[in-house]
Amino acid sequence: MSAHVAVFVDGENINAEHAAAIKAIGANHGTVDVARVYGNAATLPGWSNTPGYRLIHSGTGKNATDILLVVQAMDQALSRDFGAIVIASSDRDFTHLAARLRERGLTVIGVGEAKTPQMFRAACSRFHVLHTTAPQPEPAPPERSAGPITALDENIRRVIQANSKNGQGMRIVDLAPIMHTKHRIKITTYPERNWRAYLSKRADLFDLDPKGPEAKVRFKPKGFASSS
Repeated sequence: MSAHVAVFVDGENINAEHAAAIKAIGANHGTVDVARVYGNAATLPGWSNTPGYRLIHSGTGKNATDILLVVQAMDQALSRDFGAIVIASSDRDFTHLAARLRERGLTVIGVGEAKTPQMFRAACSRFHVLHTTAPQPEPAPPERSAGPITALDENIRRVIQANSKNGQGMRIVDLAPIMHTKHRIKITTYPERNWRAYLSKRADLFDLDPKGPEAKVRFKPKGFASSS
């Protein structure tokens, strides 16, 4: 005959993405008859929509979730014939609960993340680590020019080339007076209104240092290859 299993989840400590894994761990030890999640229902939308679990609202008081989970876990242990109880949390505060349940002859299965303190792990009969999938960073958007290479872009390239030392580029603040003197260009007449904004929109043509009085700009030969 299959043993009866109760699952108690600290919903404010364990993410709902682990719901299926926790249930599966409990099922390895028998039939899961009780599966409860504790926490402030207003802040646990993931758990409230998780099938197979009963969300128990613990309110907003300090340690309200921990206290309610402990009380109900002990109540179930005393009033029903469970062979194993699963406590899902990474919080050491459930160490005493696990130890007390084991004293009553129950198998206590701890479930938590890798950060779970050793005290809680050791108090359980067995402990399972939940593996959290790290979010993947979004790929950087490809560099794109604001449009075709213009005569202005070509003039900027020539000015940078003439004023660059050892391929280090030229100071962005020096670009304005030279462009005005040599080509009668005022960047304030363009939609971008300043040189950094204009150059930043042409990331496949120009490379800029972070902001600062000595920040430099360089042109990218590869970006201008199609115009040569």
